Amino acid sequence: MIEMEFYELRLDETGADQIIILKEKHGHRMMPIVIGYYEAQSIHLALNDIHIQRPLTHDLSVNIVEALGARMERVVVNDLRDSTFYARIYFKQNGGQVDVDSRPSDAIALAIRTNTPIYVAKEVLDQVAK
Repeated sequence: MIEMEFYELRLDETGADQIIILKEKHGHRMMPIVIGYYEAQSIHLALNDIHIQRPLTHDLSVNIVEALGARMERVVVNDLRDSTFYARIYFKQNGGQVDVDSRPSDAIALAIRTNTPIYVAKEVLDQVAK
């Protein structure tokens, strides 16, 4: 696994492709991921520390995880199939580990809110890195 850091969010106001760019933490390679408009807006709010009166879906998810006594340990973009990225979110709870399937956009939106490390499987990064 290669540790990545959030590098950039490219928003298209027309609703066309929204793109997250991850950068290798100890390197120079970058990895673009096309995401949905609503996930991009959620990430934009988190990056700019904009709080809304009521919790949006990603804020609610963080609140649920905390209420259950768990914490996010890491996010891993672990696969690329038919031009679709796959991710897993790893949690620690009660001394054990739980992981769940996730879209990378949702996993990264949660990671940004919780300062959770983001990783990409080496074989995935090797396929798409620029």
